[in-house]
Amino acid sequence: MVSVVQNVAIDCADAYELARFWSKVTGRPLHPEDKPGDPEAQVMLTEGPVLFFNQVPEPKTIKNRLHLCLRPETTREQEVERLLGLGATFVADHRNPDGTGWAVLADPEGNEFCVLRSASERAATPS
Repeated sequence: MVSVVQNVAIDCADAYELARFWSKVTGRPLHPEDKPGDPEAQVMLTEGPVLFFNQVPEPKTIKNRLHLCLRPETTREQEVERLLGLGATFVADHRNPDGTGWAVLADPEGNEFCVLRSASERAATPS
């Protein structure tokens, strides 16, 4: 027997607003019943688990032990710029001169995530 991952839960101060940010990041809708002020909100991904946002009273204080890694449909650089425009902040640069690596960003509540190279960028880089 095995278990299936139902959702990825993200603690936050404002569940609805953070879910709206991630809805824009992923291009996927919020659960139809979610509304401003709700203590829980969900982004309904096409495949895989739901992104579940849970309002908690305590603020984020340390580095995430679990984070999301995004593989963009466009280039990594274009996606980093788009996400910064949505309200993400730049945290760390792990990009290499040969095009490999990733960028670390944080969502509006400080939860870190990575932006990887797109599939076409990976295919164009010799191994």
